Amino acid sequence: MRLRIDCAYDGTDFSGWAAQPGRRTVQATLEAALATALRLPELRVTVAGRTDAGVHARGQVTHVDVDREVVEASAGRSTDPPLGALARRVDGILPPDLRVRRVREAPVGFDARFSATWRRYAYRIADDRELADPLVRGHVLEWGRRLDVAAMNEASAPLVGLRDFAAFCKQREGATTVRTLLELGWSRDASGLVVGAVRADAFCHNMVRALVGSLVAVGEGRQPATWPAEVMAGRRRDAGVRVLHAHGLTLEEVGYPDDDELSAQADRARARREAIDA
Repeated sequence: MRLRIDCAYDGTDFSGWAAQPGRRTVQATLEAALATALRLPELRVTVAGRTDAGVHARGQVTHVDVDREVVEASAGRSTDPPLGALARRVDGILPPDLRVRRVREAPVGFDARFSATWRRYAYRIADDRELADPLVRGHVLEWGRRLDVAAMNEASAPLVGLRDFAAFCKQREGATTVRTLLELGWSRDASGLVVGAVRADAFCHNMVRALVGSLVAVGEGRQPATWPAEVMAGRRRDAGVRVLHAHGLTLEEVGYPDDDELSAQADRARARREAIDA
């Protein structure tokens, strides 16, 4: 059976999602806890989107394939349904900065990575001394200058759509930097924090934090509202674009189509990936 596992984590003390020898990562920590709970020597999860070191997640999604009998046996003497018992058992093993929010049997055709149609991030900024809160310092960037949200929204609008984001990505050989940016907007929440909502079909390395860096330059008046679009049109990394700190960024949600479209979406996404890698 294929299990869908929704999880959340504070990325502060993790070296990103992907397993790396000698480093504490979300993937390795989750896989070890799942293997222990299921009494397996090892297993491998597939994730919707890898996050960089220091980036947080509220709505990360993974999947793993295991034998149904293994899942049922892992419940032991618990009178709870096997998947509920598994979720509690895994959370009892995990450290407090990584939590499993839900474990359920995935519908036919579900793939945490390839079935996803979008990923949504939020970037939070405290741009006033009165907004600085030590209790959320690990999740909110403190910025010393007041930001003009209206100017940031004006600068964001031309970036939305199917675009080449090479100017905002750390490029990898053979990988495309073309993405569909579905949403990019700024507002103030009830507490006054500046919150950027960024949603796309996928993201390349450093893309969100570089986009935010260019828009913050507009918001504080160092660059005109036309500047980020001009940078993007250059299709190469611009030394003037600052990649902002990871701790202000949180993966909030991953979107999937209706169950009857999951398999078709995964096939389309996998075909695009294979074309890129060819």
